[in-house]
Amino acid sequence: MRGLIIGLANDQSLAWGCAQALRAAGAEIALTYLNERTRDFTAPLAEMLDAPLLMPLDVTRQDQAEAVFAEIGRRWGKLDFLLHSIAFAPKEDLAGRVVDSSAAGFATAMDISCHSLARLAHLAEPLMAEGGSILTMSFYGSEKVVPGYGIMGPVKAALEAMVRYLAAELGPGGIRVNALSTGPVKTRAASGLSHFDALMCRAAENAPLHQLVTIEQVGEMAAFLLSDKARTITGQTLYVDSGYNVTAG
Repeated sequence: MRGLIIGLANDQSLAWGCAQALRAAGAEIALTYLNERTRDFTAPLAEMLDAPLLMPLDVTRQDQAEAVFAEIGRRWGKLDFLLHSIAFAPKEDLAGRVVDSSAAGFATAMDISCHSLARLAHLAEPLMAEGGSILTMSFYGSEKVVPGYGIMGPVKAALEAMVRYLAAELGPGGIRVNALSTGPVKTRAASGLSHFDALMCRAAENAPLHQLVTIEQVGEMAAFLLSDKARTITGQTLYVDSGYNVTAG
């Protein structure tokens, strides 16, 4: 099984937990990095994964995206899975109220966090002629108001809708598309959200299992969904959150 992971920023990211689990399952993994500064963090992880391919990818640059998939096509001739684990919103829009968000900031968040999935799926489709699996990462704030999550709540809701539409459109070609909705996980990206420590405490207290999930546990679920064992699961947002989503929170 060969796949591409987009969004592996450091060893505390959700994508790292997924990469480890997939590699342990025998997958060969290609990676991307955002820019030269982030490459310093990603390159050592690529070595640990024996990744045969590490290329720059800013998803706002179509030329870089096309270059990545062209190189995968040249080296492997096909792609079995794509993991999309990226999200971004300008700090000034993320920190404030949704009602005060700028049109430009909201558009940026939607483009990078949501529409990029469609663009990458479009490029992946020709390499999945024999079927494949695409997975993205969502969060509980897509359906419930989470203090401090701001415009990412509506953006993640759009991402989950995108998953359903892509699943319907790509399904006839044997390509599955799903989302993982995690509970609050202590990552570097999440540490930038206000009220996040309080959210983690509340989740650990109220979740039926009374514990938070780890990046490793998220990775285990991702490895399952991207494998043939989940070959009849598509168009879904599946929770890996110790049951937190079923509580009043």
